[in-house]
Amino acid sequence: MLEKDITASILRYLKTLPSCFCWKQSGGLYGTAGLPDVICCINGMFVAFEVKTNTGRLSKLQAVTMKRIREAGGRAFKVTSVDEVKAALASLEVLDEYSVVIPGQKGGGNPGG
Repeated sequence: MLEKDITASILRYLKTLPSCFCWKQSGGLYGTAGLPDVICCINGMFVAFEVKTNTGRLSKLQAVTMKRIREAGGRAFKVTSVDEVKAALASLEVLDEYSVVIPGQKGGGNPGG
């Protein structure tokens, strides 16, 4: 799968979460080099995702930018799939029980499970 396809899948998932505001960060002439691909505010927490294929690696600038985000109190992750995004969000505990489905648990947007 191409990085742009993974990014699109991640954005589709994030936009289903009621507590998430997110966008695709554009690179190029008018973008800021090194910023992660997907930027989010989830229940008041700044979360950024650098999207890579399974064989993709962070550039030095991307690694430094992610470190700076963490030092500023935000969260930053390198991810290769929607499942990795779900796992990252679950580890942060920023979503209420109805916002994310974790395998083997109830929830997912419908109170009462």
